[in-house]
Amino acid sequence: MTTTEPISRVALKKVTPDVSASMGALHGAAVSAARDAKVEAEILELIRIRASQLNGCAFCLDMHTKDARAQGETEQRIYALNAWRETPFFTERERAALALTEAVTLVHDGHVPDDVYAEAAAVFDEAQVAALIWAATVINAYNRIAIATRMVPGGYQPAAK
Repeated sequence: MTTTEPISRVALKKVTPDVSASMGALHGAAVSAARDAKVEAEILELIRIRASQLNGCAFCLDMHTKDARAQGETEQRIYALNAWRETPFFTERERAALALTEAVTLVHDGHVPDDVYAEAAAVFDEAQVAALIWAATVINAYNRIAIATRMVPGGYQPAAK
């Protein structure tokens, strides 16, 4: 059996600090837009977890499941999130946000279908739909960064309240 040493990956914050800071600013702006639009914090964490599941991002799954728990999310809902359509655990708004998140994340597979967008627009106002799209877009970008640079899960701890 042959083993090889893992390839060292670029440290984006070190090599491209301005771009990393801009990404952080985008994240902050998306969070502010969601807060201003009165999108529930619980929905934002569900978006982050679900997109990270679809993308296979272990680092972001570790981070956002910990953040969700710290905000009071239940273990049952976190465990069932991968099969949210088959459970009674999620509200109509959460289901619409999750469907939109999946469509944005899997945009290569049919774009964002009109029925998915209409479902979200039926339970969220325009500013909220915009905030959901930004939240899904930002976590997808972070998933790609974490996966490409092989960020190691396990060390993240939520901020103390």
